[in-house]
Amino acid sequence: MDTEIELKFLVSDNEVPLIPALVTQFAKTVTNKPAKNLKNAYFDTPNRELRALDIGLRTRCCNDECEQTIKLAGEVVGGLHQRPEYNLPLQTGRPDLYAFDANIWPHAMQLEAIADNIFPIFTTNFIRRTWLVETESGSKIEVVLDKGEISAQGQIEPINELEIELIEGDREDLFSLADHLIKQAGMRLGLYSKAARGYRLADDSPLKSNKFIGFVPLEHDATQEQALIATVSYGIQFVQKHEQCYFNKASLKTLKRVIDGVTLIRHAFWLFDEIVDKSSTEHIRNELKWLLSELAWVENAIHLKTYTSKRHAYYKKITQFPELMQVIDDLTDVQPSPTDIEDLFHCTRYNRLILSLTRWLVDKAWRKNWDQKALTAAESPVTEIAARLFNKDWYELKNLLPQDSSMSEQDYIQIRHRLENTLLSGNCLGSLYDKEARKAFRMPWIDITYGIYELETLSYLHQLCQSQEGGEFDEVQLWLKQKSDFLVSAMEQSRESSFNSEPYWR
Repeated sequence: MDTEIELKFLVSDNEVPLIPALVTQFAKTVTNKPAKNLKNAYFDTPNRELRALDIGLRTRCCNDECEQTIKLAGEVVGGLHQRPEYNLPLQTGRPDLYAFDANIWPHAMQLEAIADNIFPIFTTNFIRRTWLVETESGSKIEVVLDKGEISAQGQIEPINELEIELIEGDREDLFSLADHLIKQAGMRLGLYSKAARGYRLADDSPLKSNKFIGFVPLEHDATQEQALIATVSYGIQFVQKHEQCYFNKASLKTLKRVIDGVTLIRHAFWLFDEIVDKSSTEHIRNELKWLLSELAWVENAIHLKTYTSKRHAYYKKITQFPELMQVIDDLTDVQPSPTDIEDLFHCTRYNRLILSLTRWLVDKAWRKNWDQKALTAAESPVTEIAARLFNKDWYELKNLLPQDSSMSEQDYIQIRHRLENTLLSGNCLGSLYDKEARKAFRMPWIDITYGIYELETLSYLHQLCQSQEGGEFDEVQLWLKQKSDFLVSAMEQSRESSFNSEPYWR
């Protein structure tokens, strides 16, 4: 068995010619291997039973020599792929599952039934160029450049990937080479394997943006440290998924999901502050803040697009005010273009941030300044911190939203970030509790949060009107004020009902 430790990059045609020189610059010695044409077929059952077990089954042929490969469930963090891999020679075009050691298969796997029903789901065909790099410290890293295509159901998707795999030596050298490539070539770290892309193509299930941030999956007996790792990993993958979704189809809501993922990661550093020393995350937190500043325009852009959509209830009214429409059009014209955002996701600073987060997780950097108190907290059940944090958040929220007094538009807008942080704690730790009870408790607060977003939109439009000269904006300002008052009234009802809900963590 081999365990791959590799980083994957997505490269453009313009970057391909740069790679040989970049590899040579970094290495002490470089061995250039002959290029190979690799023809691969990926197998599964009609019900995708191997996929459900996170097992990849592949045959590969090159120059009349074939092998079969099993890749078992591993982990992917920020472009770093680690999966157990088993390779055996193959005499025919059909894989033989019985040839592998019986001990590698997951418990209760129906091997016989699966072996009888596998068939080729999709194929990949690409030219592989390979360089074996030896570093000054003696580490050996394999650099492979794959250029070709995935084919399934008559559809084709290009392959343009660079992978660097640690063969032996210090993992630090792998990250150093990655940093060198990112700095010089501006390539993106890749999240999805050829197999994952092939399955999506074969099953006609394109990558889709999430509607919500979702809940970090946690085992009920997880320690606080395990919950930290799971939460930051979830956040990184959420960011990278929606980065790729944006390249597939540019959308403001997809960018908002990137913001959600970044915000979740930042929140995790705060949530697990018993074990995460601020010094270990200072650089990363500064870079996350930079990325959020680069995307700070997105929410206002979503607001403006929503209110000028023909499907929105206010569309007809807003279009009756041509002066306001002109202001909105002018603001829309100065928003970054999809090309600007793609450049952001390709830039060195962004990809170094993803790489830094990956290294922070893999190296467990939060352990460097641990004392006995932090060690004890790290090993404690996460359910203990969850109940304590939720009780604290709930107490503070009730003070911010006192039940016996009314709230104004500005009162709601001012508490937005505090309310979002309270809900984010639920996204991080809420999977430990009953789903239906959690949903019932959170729903009124989520409604209030969406109400605040809409209040901010109305407030933003109001400010736009106030900044213009002339009395033609007086009527629209009055209309906006009426809509705000109506919305606040509805939110007050949601707030009143929310106080009657039983906390789901108790």
